[in-house]
Amino acid sequence: MGENMLFNKKKELDINSIPKHIAIIMDGNGRWAKKRGFTRSMGHREGSRTLKKIVEACYQLGVKYLTVYAFSTENWSRPQEEVDELMKLLLEYLRNAEKELTGKKVRIRVIGEKKNLPDEIVKEIERVEKNTENIKGLDFIIALNYGGRQELVEAVSRLVEDFDAGLITEINEKAISERLYTNGIPNPDLLIRTSGEMRLSNFLIWQLSYSEFYFSDVLWPDFSENHLKEAIISYQGRQRRFGGVKC
Repeated sequence: MGENMLFNKKKELDINSIPKHIAIIMDGNGRWAKKRGFTRSMGHREGSRTLKKIVEACYQLGVKYLTVYAFSTENWSRPQEEVDELMKLLLEYLRNAEKELTGKKVRIRVIGEKKNLPDEIVKEIERVEKNTENIKGLDFIIALNYGGRQELVEAVSRLVEDFDAGLITEINEKAISERLYTNGIPNPDLLIRTSGEMRLSNFLIWQLSYSEFYFSDVLWPDFSENHLKEAIISYQGRQRRFGGVKC
């Protein structure tokens, strides 16, 4: 099993100890489709439906930040037909998300490099971010055309420029964090990856330094609210030390 059961000591969800920030690597759409004789595009579409349910579940549970890995900088190397379908699906999702979240306090943000994205997607990102920027509740963060290493390269480049310009006098962790896409967003408490894979895949490599990891064997389209709760229960059964030890 993907989940390390040594950590899973709790059996019931404690609603008073919900992680503030959950990050998810949504993996397994292609394998889900292949098992059923569907196209990969159909797997991605089903995964999009799952995402809507998980956003709703996080909102209801009181999670404050949800970050999902929607499209990586490496995903451009996939077959063009699949990339085109993913872009189409992302555009549909952005156009519908605001309407589907009406009545719920959900702010939508997108992190990642926008310069390679289709213009219509960039415009939709700008529209939905502006329309939801003052909403307080769940911050729903979509990592789109995102790569953790590229994020660090850009942050360090800006850091050097600011240092040379005399805008800062010291280079430290805080200075780097302030130049990441996620500036102002707390680091994830819990990372969930579906499909049984156990790697970060270049996702939030700076921000996940002290996060708790939960690996689920469930393919993303089959991931449910109950699976989410199982991950949170596992998280609640752990002791977070942040590199320290209690005497």
